[in-house]
Amino acid sequence: MGVRIHDVILATALTLGAATPVFAAWQNQASDPDIDRLVQLPQTRARALADAQSGEGRGDWRAIPRVMQPEGRSVPANAMIGNWRCRQIKLDGSQRMGGFLYPEKGAWVYLGQSAVRGERINAYSGRTPSIGAPVTPDDQIGLPTGIGNNHLRLEIPAVQESLLDVVELVR
Repeated sequence: MGVRIHDVILATALTLGAATPVFAAWQNQASDPDIDRLVQLPQTRARALADAQSGEGRGDWRAIPRVMQPEGRSVPANAMIGNWRCRQIKLDGSQRMGGFLYPEKGAWVYLGQSAVRGERINAYSGRTPSIGAPVTPDDQIGLPTGIGNNHLRLEIPAVQESLLDVVELVR
């Protein structure tokens, strides 16, 4: 079973997907390079926070501690369902995104794709070939975690133009 996440300007809607082969275990869907990015998330997070603290990024630094300092905790599926407002914290660039959340040992793994304004959000390509490339640059993998009541953090490591994207979700 997977949970669909789709970023539409300011609202993110999460709905449970049906238990079908489409929602097979995330490991069967994810590419090996994406799995490695997920494994490296703690090191990527530390490096990205150090870069942000050095003053290289733009935007409101005050949002980072509120979103990044709380220890993440698992969120049950029924708490994920509903409409969410989202804000992307990124050292540079902005995108729309869409994909699925897969359950993993009491937590979730996000597999999705990003698109810039005017582009269509495609499905995560994962292990399927994409125009002969071993990895599609628009593919995303990440970990969503609870950081408060009706407050989530989705960390997406090593994306195209930044070291770490963090999407804050609140309702």
